[in-house]
Amino acid sequence: MSENNEIEAKIILPKATYSQLCESFPVKSDFKQENYYFDTDNGLLKQSHISCRIRLFEDHAEQTLKVPDKNPVQHRYHEAIEINDDLKLEKAHDLLKNAEEKGKIIFTGSVGDYLKEHFGSEANLCLQTFSKTHRILAQGPQNCELTFDDTRYPDGFEDFELEVENDDPALIEATLKLLKQQYGLVQNSANTNRAKIARAFNHRGKI
Repeated sequence: MSENNEIEAKIILPKATYSQLCESFPVKSDFKQENYYFDTDNGLLKQSHISCRIRLFEDHAEQTLKVPDKNPVQHRYHEAIEINDDLKLEKAHDLLKNAEEKGKIIFTGSVGDYLKEHFGSEANLCLQTFSKTHRILAQGPQNCELTFDDTRYPDGFEDFELEVENDDPALIEATLKLLKQQYGLVQNSANTNRAKIARAFNHRGKI
């Protein structure tokens, strides 16, 4: 189990800009991941600004809650408390299979403890949507890590995203400023800080 404060800036990019950025910085790692998102059918978690997912990698998995930080250190970028439990890949597949067959899922671990404490019997969570991402982690300016995501959703829609996550908001700001100057990045309300779970719901198609 781990719990950490997540501060990140997210920008949806044109494909050409995404490709240019991917080619411009040294790659630290390159992998694929699948995200499966859960909520009640009446959106109980969404109403509380909480997201719940199971994430699959090639050889392991994890279950995660992102919950609002009651005492954020800044207000410019997305900030949340991330509660995370490691899962064996086989266990994660079993949870997803049971969710499909029974129409609901019961989380254990620290994620389950939080859900039970805050929602009790009301947290009848079901698989709602998913996304599949090709992720590249790159060494960005001033040693600030950059994340490049190419993501597909249930209805076949594809988007491209830059994430800049760091404990230091000033470093995020400086990194974005430099990228804007060098690559012409444009931020607006339509492309900034749009969570993957929200995009996955917008492009959910049929589960």
